[in-house]
Amino acid sequence: MSQSETGFQPEQKEVVAFRVAGQDFCFDIMSVREIRGWTETTTLPHAQSYVKGVINLRGSVVPVVDLSDRLGLGVTEACERHVIIITVVDGQTIGLLADVVSDILAVTEDAMHAVPDMVSDQVKAFISGVVLFEGKMIRRLDLTSVVPSKGLEAA
Repeated sequence: MSQSETGFQPEQKEVVAFRVAGQDFCFDIMSVREIRGWTETTTLPHAQSYVKGVINLRGSVVPVVDLSDRLGLGVTEACERHVIIITVVDGQTIGLLADVVSDILAVTEDAMHAVPDMVSDQVKAFISGVVLFEGKMIRRLDLTSVVPSKGLEAA
């Protein structure tokens, strides 16, 4: 008897899937405030290398993090094809630079797997799991580890 015949539906979570440096990642859609096209940033002197700068988001100054640089995948030369995913993490609004948002996926708990023990603690700090979806392996980001510490957002 299938799950649909029994009326049992496994709990699903929605995640936003996106690409960074040609790699697939995702995180909980509830952390997404909006998705914007690339906007030139204003550089902040002495900021971490992965902080591209800040943008004006309807009167608020929001830092933009180059996810590729933050994840050790190289620096992004941003252009009009890139997107900024505006997120809210621990009450802080942050823009995350990505190549493209590819999809919004509804995944079940069964599709979410732990990161293997063989990887380094640094990998585990950024990746909270692996989602198996339609033959793809999508790394699930731990946003609290990816975003810089509080204090970057000025408004």
